[in-house]
Amino acid sequence: QVQLVEAGGGLVQAGDSLILSCKVSGLIFSRYALGWFRQDPGKERKFVANISWNKNITYYANSVKGRFTVTRDNAKSTVYLQMNGLKPEDAAVYYCAAGRRAYVSRLESADVGSWGQGTQVIVSS
Repeated sequence: QVQLVEAGGGLVQAGDSLILSCKVSGLIFSRYALGWFRQDPGKERKFVANISWNKNITYYANSVKGRFTVTRDNAKSTVYLQMNGLKPEDAAVYYCAAGRRAYVSRLESADVGSWGQGTQVIVSS
C-alpha cells in the first residue's frame, strides 16, 4: 500500500552530478524519516543518507559526506538525493526508504518499513 517511486538514475562520468527523487504515497509523509541506501551486485545494501521526520536533521555515510545532500519537500511528498563529485565507487542501485515508525530521526536498515524499486547509477571513470 505504501509506494515509493524513484527517478533520476543514469549514466554519468566521474566528477559529474546527479539528483535522485522519490515520490511517496500511502503514508503521512511529513511524519516519517526518509532515506537512501545503495547496493552493488554481490554486496549488501548499505546506508547512504537520511533526513529526519522534522527539523531537517540529516545523516550521511562517511563515504559521501561533503558530496551528497538529502532534502525533502513535504508539499510534494518527495525526498531527494543530490549527488556531487560522483566517483566510480558510487555506482550502485540506489533505493529510497521510508521509516517503519513515525516520528523518527535516524533511519538505519532495521528502521526501514518500505522500499522503493531502485534506480541505477552508473559512473564511468
